[in-house]
Amino acid sequence: MRIIPAIDIIEGKCVRLTKGDYNTKKIYNESPLEVAKEFEAAGIQYLHVVDLDGAKASHIVNYKVLEQIASKTNLKIDFGGGLKSDKDLQIAFNSGANQITGGSIAVKNPEIFESWIAKFGADKIILGADCNNEKIAVSGWQEESDLEVIPFIKDYQSKGISYVICTDISKDGMLEGPSFELYQRILENTPKIKLIASGGISTFDEIPKLSEMNCEGVIIGKAIYENRISLKQLENYIVKN
Repeated sequence: MRIIPAIDIIEGKCVRLTKGDYNTKKIYNESPLEVAKEFEAAGIQYLHVVDLDGAKASHIVNYKVLEQIASKTNLKIDFGGGLKSDKDLQIAFNSGANQITGGSIAVKNPEIFESWIAKFGADKIILGADCNNEKIAVSGWQEESDLEVIPFIKDYQSKGISYVICTDISKDGMLEGPSFELYQRILENTPKIKLIASGGISTFDEIPKLSEMNCEGVIIGKAIYENRISLKQLENYIVKN
């Protein structure tokens, strides 16, 4: 299972929110590049970058930070937050993203999102299935839709998606553990999906548990920044697995 630390960006800085609420912003580092280099030094190969300004503005904003990290590290980056147009996508890939994540767009403009899957393929386009009470949330999680998460993933699986990041918003930034039960049901209902767990990771012990469930990856944010999980623990896990 891949270990994927998260860097969320507001105004070019590395921040964390609680349950996606912008009013809970806490700045952890003025330099996301510095953080990314620390991850890379610990043997980490993957990075999840979220442009929170972009998610709010509905177009890519912090692509310069993406470009910096991509050009100055060898991390394979998946990038999301406010990608709404072909132009946004082009900027993200040109700035060095290895994969992009589409969340709101997959709900609000499925034609564009499906055209991206067709054009770039399932290895480049990740479905962001962020949910609250199992209902898909959009626009930086500020709106809830009527779509239920499992049928939503199933529908996109039939359209060619293979990677899915599922964040349970009620768990995000709470440091109380991830939605094991939800992930179990998603994996039972969509057997071939490469599911990346996100939201709520709080201790190292949760990581092997997600791996045993056959999650393809895990995104870890606040637990690293609040020193609940050390980079050394992650390094040891990567070496052994």
